[in-house]
Formats: sequence, structure tokens, C-alpha cells
Amino acid sequence: MPVDTIFKDEASEEKGELARLASFVGAMAIADLVKTTLGPKGMDKILQSTGRGHEVTVTNDGATILKSLHIDNAAAKVLVDISKVQDDEVGDGTTSVVVLAGELLREAEKLVAAKIHPMTIISGYRMAAECARDALLKKVVDNKADSERFKSDLMKIAKTTLSSKILSQDKEHFAQLAVDAVMRLQGSTNLESIQIIKKPGGSLKDSFLDEGFILDKKIGLGQPKRIENAKILVANTAMDTDKVKIYGARVRVDSMSKVADIEVAEKEKMREKVKKIIGHGINCFVNRQLIYNFPEELFADAGILAIEHADFDGIERLALVTGGEIASTFDNPESVKLGHCDLIEEIMIGEDKLIHFSGVELGQACTIVLRGASHHVLDEAERSLHDALCVLSQTVNDSRVLLGGGWPEMIMAKEVDVLAKKTPGKKSHAIEAFARALLTIPTIIADNAGLDSAELVAQLRAEHHKEGCTAGIDVISGTVGDMAERGISEAFKVKQAVLLSATEAAEMILRVDEIITCAPRQRENRM
Repeated sequence: MPVDTIFKDEASEEKGELARLASFVGAMAIADLVKTTLGPKGMDKILQSTGRGHEVTVTNDGATILKSLHIDNAAAKVLVDISKVQDDEVGDGTTSVVVLAGELLREAEKLVAAKIHPMTIISGYRMAAECARDALLKKVVDNKADSERFKSDLMKIAKTTLSSKILSQDKEHFAQLAVDAVMRLQGSTNLESIQIIKKPGGSLKDSFLDEGFILDKKIGLGQPKRIENAKILVANTAMDTDKVKIYGARVRVDSMSKVADIEVAEKEKMREKVKKIIGHGINCFVNRQLIYNFPEELFADAGILAIEHADFDGIERLALVTGGEIASTFDNPESVKLGHCDLIEEIMIGEDKLIHFSGVELGQACTIVLRGASHHVLDEAERSLHDALCVLSQTVNDSRVLLGGGWPEMIMAKEVDVLAKKTPGKKSHAIEAFARALLTIPTIIADNAGLDSAELVAQLRAEHHKEGCTAGIDVISGTVGDMAERGISEAFKVKQAVLLSATEAAEMILRVDEIITCAPRQRENRM
């Protein structure tokens, strides 16, 4: 029986060279797609959805671009996956990791064409990655003991991260915001307590950090506009049952007065529920669902501020920062944990009224209010700031810092080159190829800035043969500059994650020697 017939009609397979070629081509195409966004002078992409509304996103964040793509190539999906993991893990370096993995595969393709076995290439890549990581470890700086220098390191990292984003014009201002917000977390990497609110209007420079929590809601009519020493009950419960639900309900009555009786009973039920809620000794009630006029009136009469329809993310965060828990039953007041804060008041941002909770239980909570010309600008500003916050919160835990601007890649490439010269056999070709792949990062940074990359990388390599060199590519002046002097720093954790993830992804794709595409499952015709 010939092998071809074991698959169903619509299934297909590609073997050996063809399978490897399909993998390489897919992965390199994805790397080429995002490489123009790398570095301080990287360009943006417009992503337009074909769904209803044709939403438009303007971004240069590697993870956001790749997340939005619908990809058919299996190897390309592996690269999309590593950029997503990089985003979740450390928040930055999402483009670098895909570009490096793509370059490693580009080099591997040449080696495979020169009849070097993929397993030999993988083994060489592993040795090179280990050597590159050790080279970085020798050069890291850790200023955790000196709080002033550590804060200055954080500022440099924040500015470097924001340099390649939309916020680069006001990076000093936003770096300060991000560092202040992260310092309040006191070592925690839980960014839930930092809330970001986007309000169109004004310019990006008008963005500010507010201590406390801001809820994007208005205070209802006839309710207290200011409450001191607030006891807050955060709930997710139906407060709209004072009217008979007509849909899906069938009520048979023999006169209209019976309908009135049902409505009175419904109202009494609601009055009882409100009484139970007031019985908790609260002066602020925040509900995830709607609050109808009748219960709202009852709360207003009792001098309680009732906030309805707070979005789910909003109430979860509010419960976290005020130290309360979300309740849905109110029979046992002693088992419900209330939230506390010093003051609740209404504030204005631009044209909008919002509710401000200050002096919250979780002292580390704060809100960053972003202002900007349009929703597209604000969305991209939020993504940029989120990257900076992620990197900073990781750096507070792992405080090892490196210089940026292509300096770490040059350090790694130099050490890997030395290892290649010492290593006998075919593995040395793979190690050498790894060093070439590392050099493409500074090359692409220079290319994206419209500079002569061949000249600059050659100069940089010569500089790095001097002892204690701190040279990198300075895209602002278009020359090789001193990175320590320019204050361009990166977190070690980000660089390490880029190096290891890219190597592992390249390794995984290199192992492939057959691609089997399964036949789609046919729907049974039940007619």
C-alpha cells in the first residue's frame, strides 16, 4: 500500500528540504515584517481590522502587531508566540526577540545548504547562547544598595524604553511618571494597582500621576458629592428588580389592581434589600450592575453615595486598592469585607467628571491619567507606558543593568567569536553564524535611522576591541557614541529573555523535517 494513501484527500505533507524551507521562509518573513519598527527611529504600522467598524490601530509594538495577524505558516506562529511570551514576561524586547530568531534561522539556512546537519547547528547555537549570556553577566552593573544611583538607573531604563515609542518627545516627563508609579509598588510586580485612564483632549505633556484611585463615573443626582472616612461596599448584584420583568414572564391576573399589588411587592422586596445593604454601616455603595431610580432614591435619602454600572475591571481594581471584597449577598454583614478610604470626591479632567478616591487602604495604588489628541494616540501611549512599567517593575526585583544602543550585542558577538575560534569541527561554523546574527541588531537599528550601517558597525567592532569599551550606536547624532555618557541603559532581564527565547525558538524550527497539514473536519449532513 503506497504511503500517500494513508492521509485523507485534503490533508497534505511536506518533507525534508521542502518542509525546512517552508519553516525558514515563514519565520524570516515575520522577522522582516517587524524589523523596521526596531530602535529609536523605528517606523509605525497601521493595522486595520476587516470586522465591523474597521478599527484602526497605529503602533510600533512588536507584540501588538504580531498578535493582530492571522497567520497560516506554522513556523511563523512560533515567532508570534515568543513575542507574546516576551510581552507577558518582561514587557519589552518583543521586536528584538523576533528579529534575532529570524536572523538565527537565516544563518542556519546557509549552513544547512552547506550540508551541516541541523543537530550540529543546534548544538553550536546552544554553546554560543551560553557563552553570550556569560559575557553579559560579567558586564552587568547592580546599584540596588545605593538608592540614588538605582533611581537614576531606573530613569535611564525608562527613557531608553520610551525612546522607541510615541512618547519619545516627552520621555523625561513619562519616565518620571513611570518611575514614581513603580517605586510606590515597593518591589511588587503586580501592576493592577497602577490604573491608566485615557482622556482625549490636551496634549501628551498634560498627562499626570495621581495618588489614589479614579473611577470613570459620575455621581448621581441628589447624592452627596463628598464623603470623608468612606466605608465602601463593592458589589455585583441586581438592583433593577423594582419593575416587573415583562420579557419571559407570564403573569395572569383578573384585574389591574393585582398588577399594582405585584409591583408593590417587588418594591418591598427591593426596599428590604436596600435596608440590608444600609445595615452594613456603609456610606458608599459601588455596584457592577445598574441601580434603578427607586433604590437610588433610598440610598440618597440615607445619605449614601451609590455608584452604578462601574465596569468589571474598575470594581475589581477598586476592591483591591480599598482593601474590600466584591459581595453579592447581604444577609451576613459580619462576613462582608468593606473597603476604606479617607475621601471620595468628584473631580474634573478636561470636560469630564470623575470620582476620586484618595487615601486608599493599599498605599501603593495610583492612577496615571493620559491626555492626548486622539484615541489612536492615547492607545499607543498606553501601550508604551505599559511596556515601561513592566520593565521597571521587573528591574526593581532584578536590579542588574546593562548599557543599551547595540552595546550588549557587540559584547556578546565578540565573546562568541572568540569561542568559535577555539571550537573544533563543524560546530564552529554555527557559533560563528550566531555571532553574525547578533550583529544584525545594531545593523538594523542603524538602518532604521537612515545611517550607513556597514560603516558604523565596523567602527563599533573596532571600538569594542579596546578594554572597558562603552560604545554603541547613537542614532541621534548618527555616530558611534559613549552609551554610559548618553545615559542609555537596558535591563539585564530583558536582554537575557530576548537571547534565550530567540535561541530556543530557532532551535525548535530547525528540528522540523516534515509538515503535515490535517484535513478539515467535515460537518455531517444531518438533513
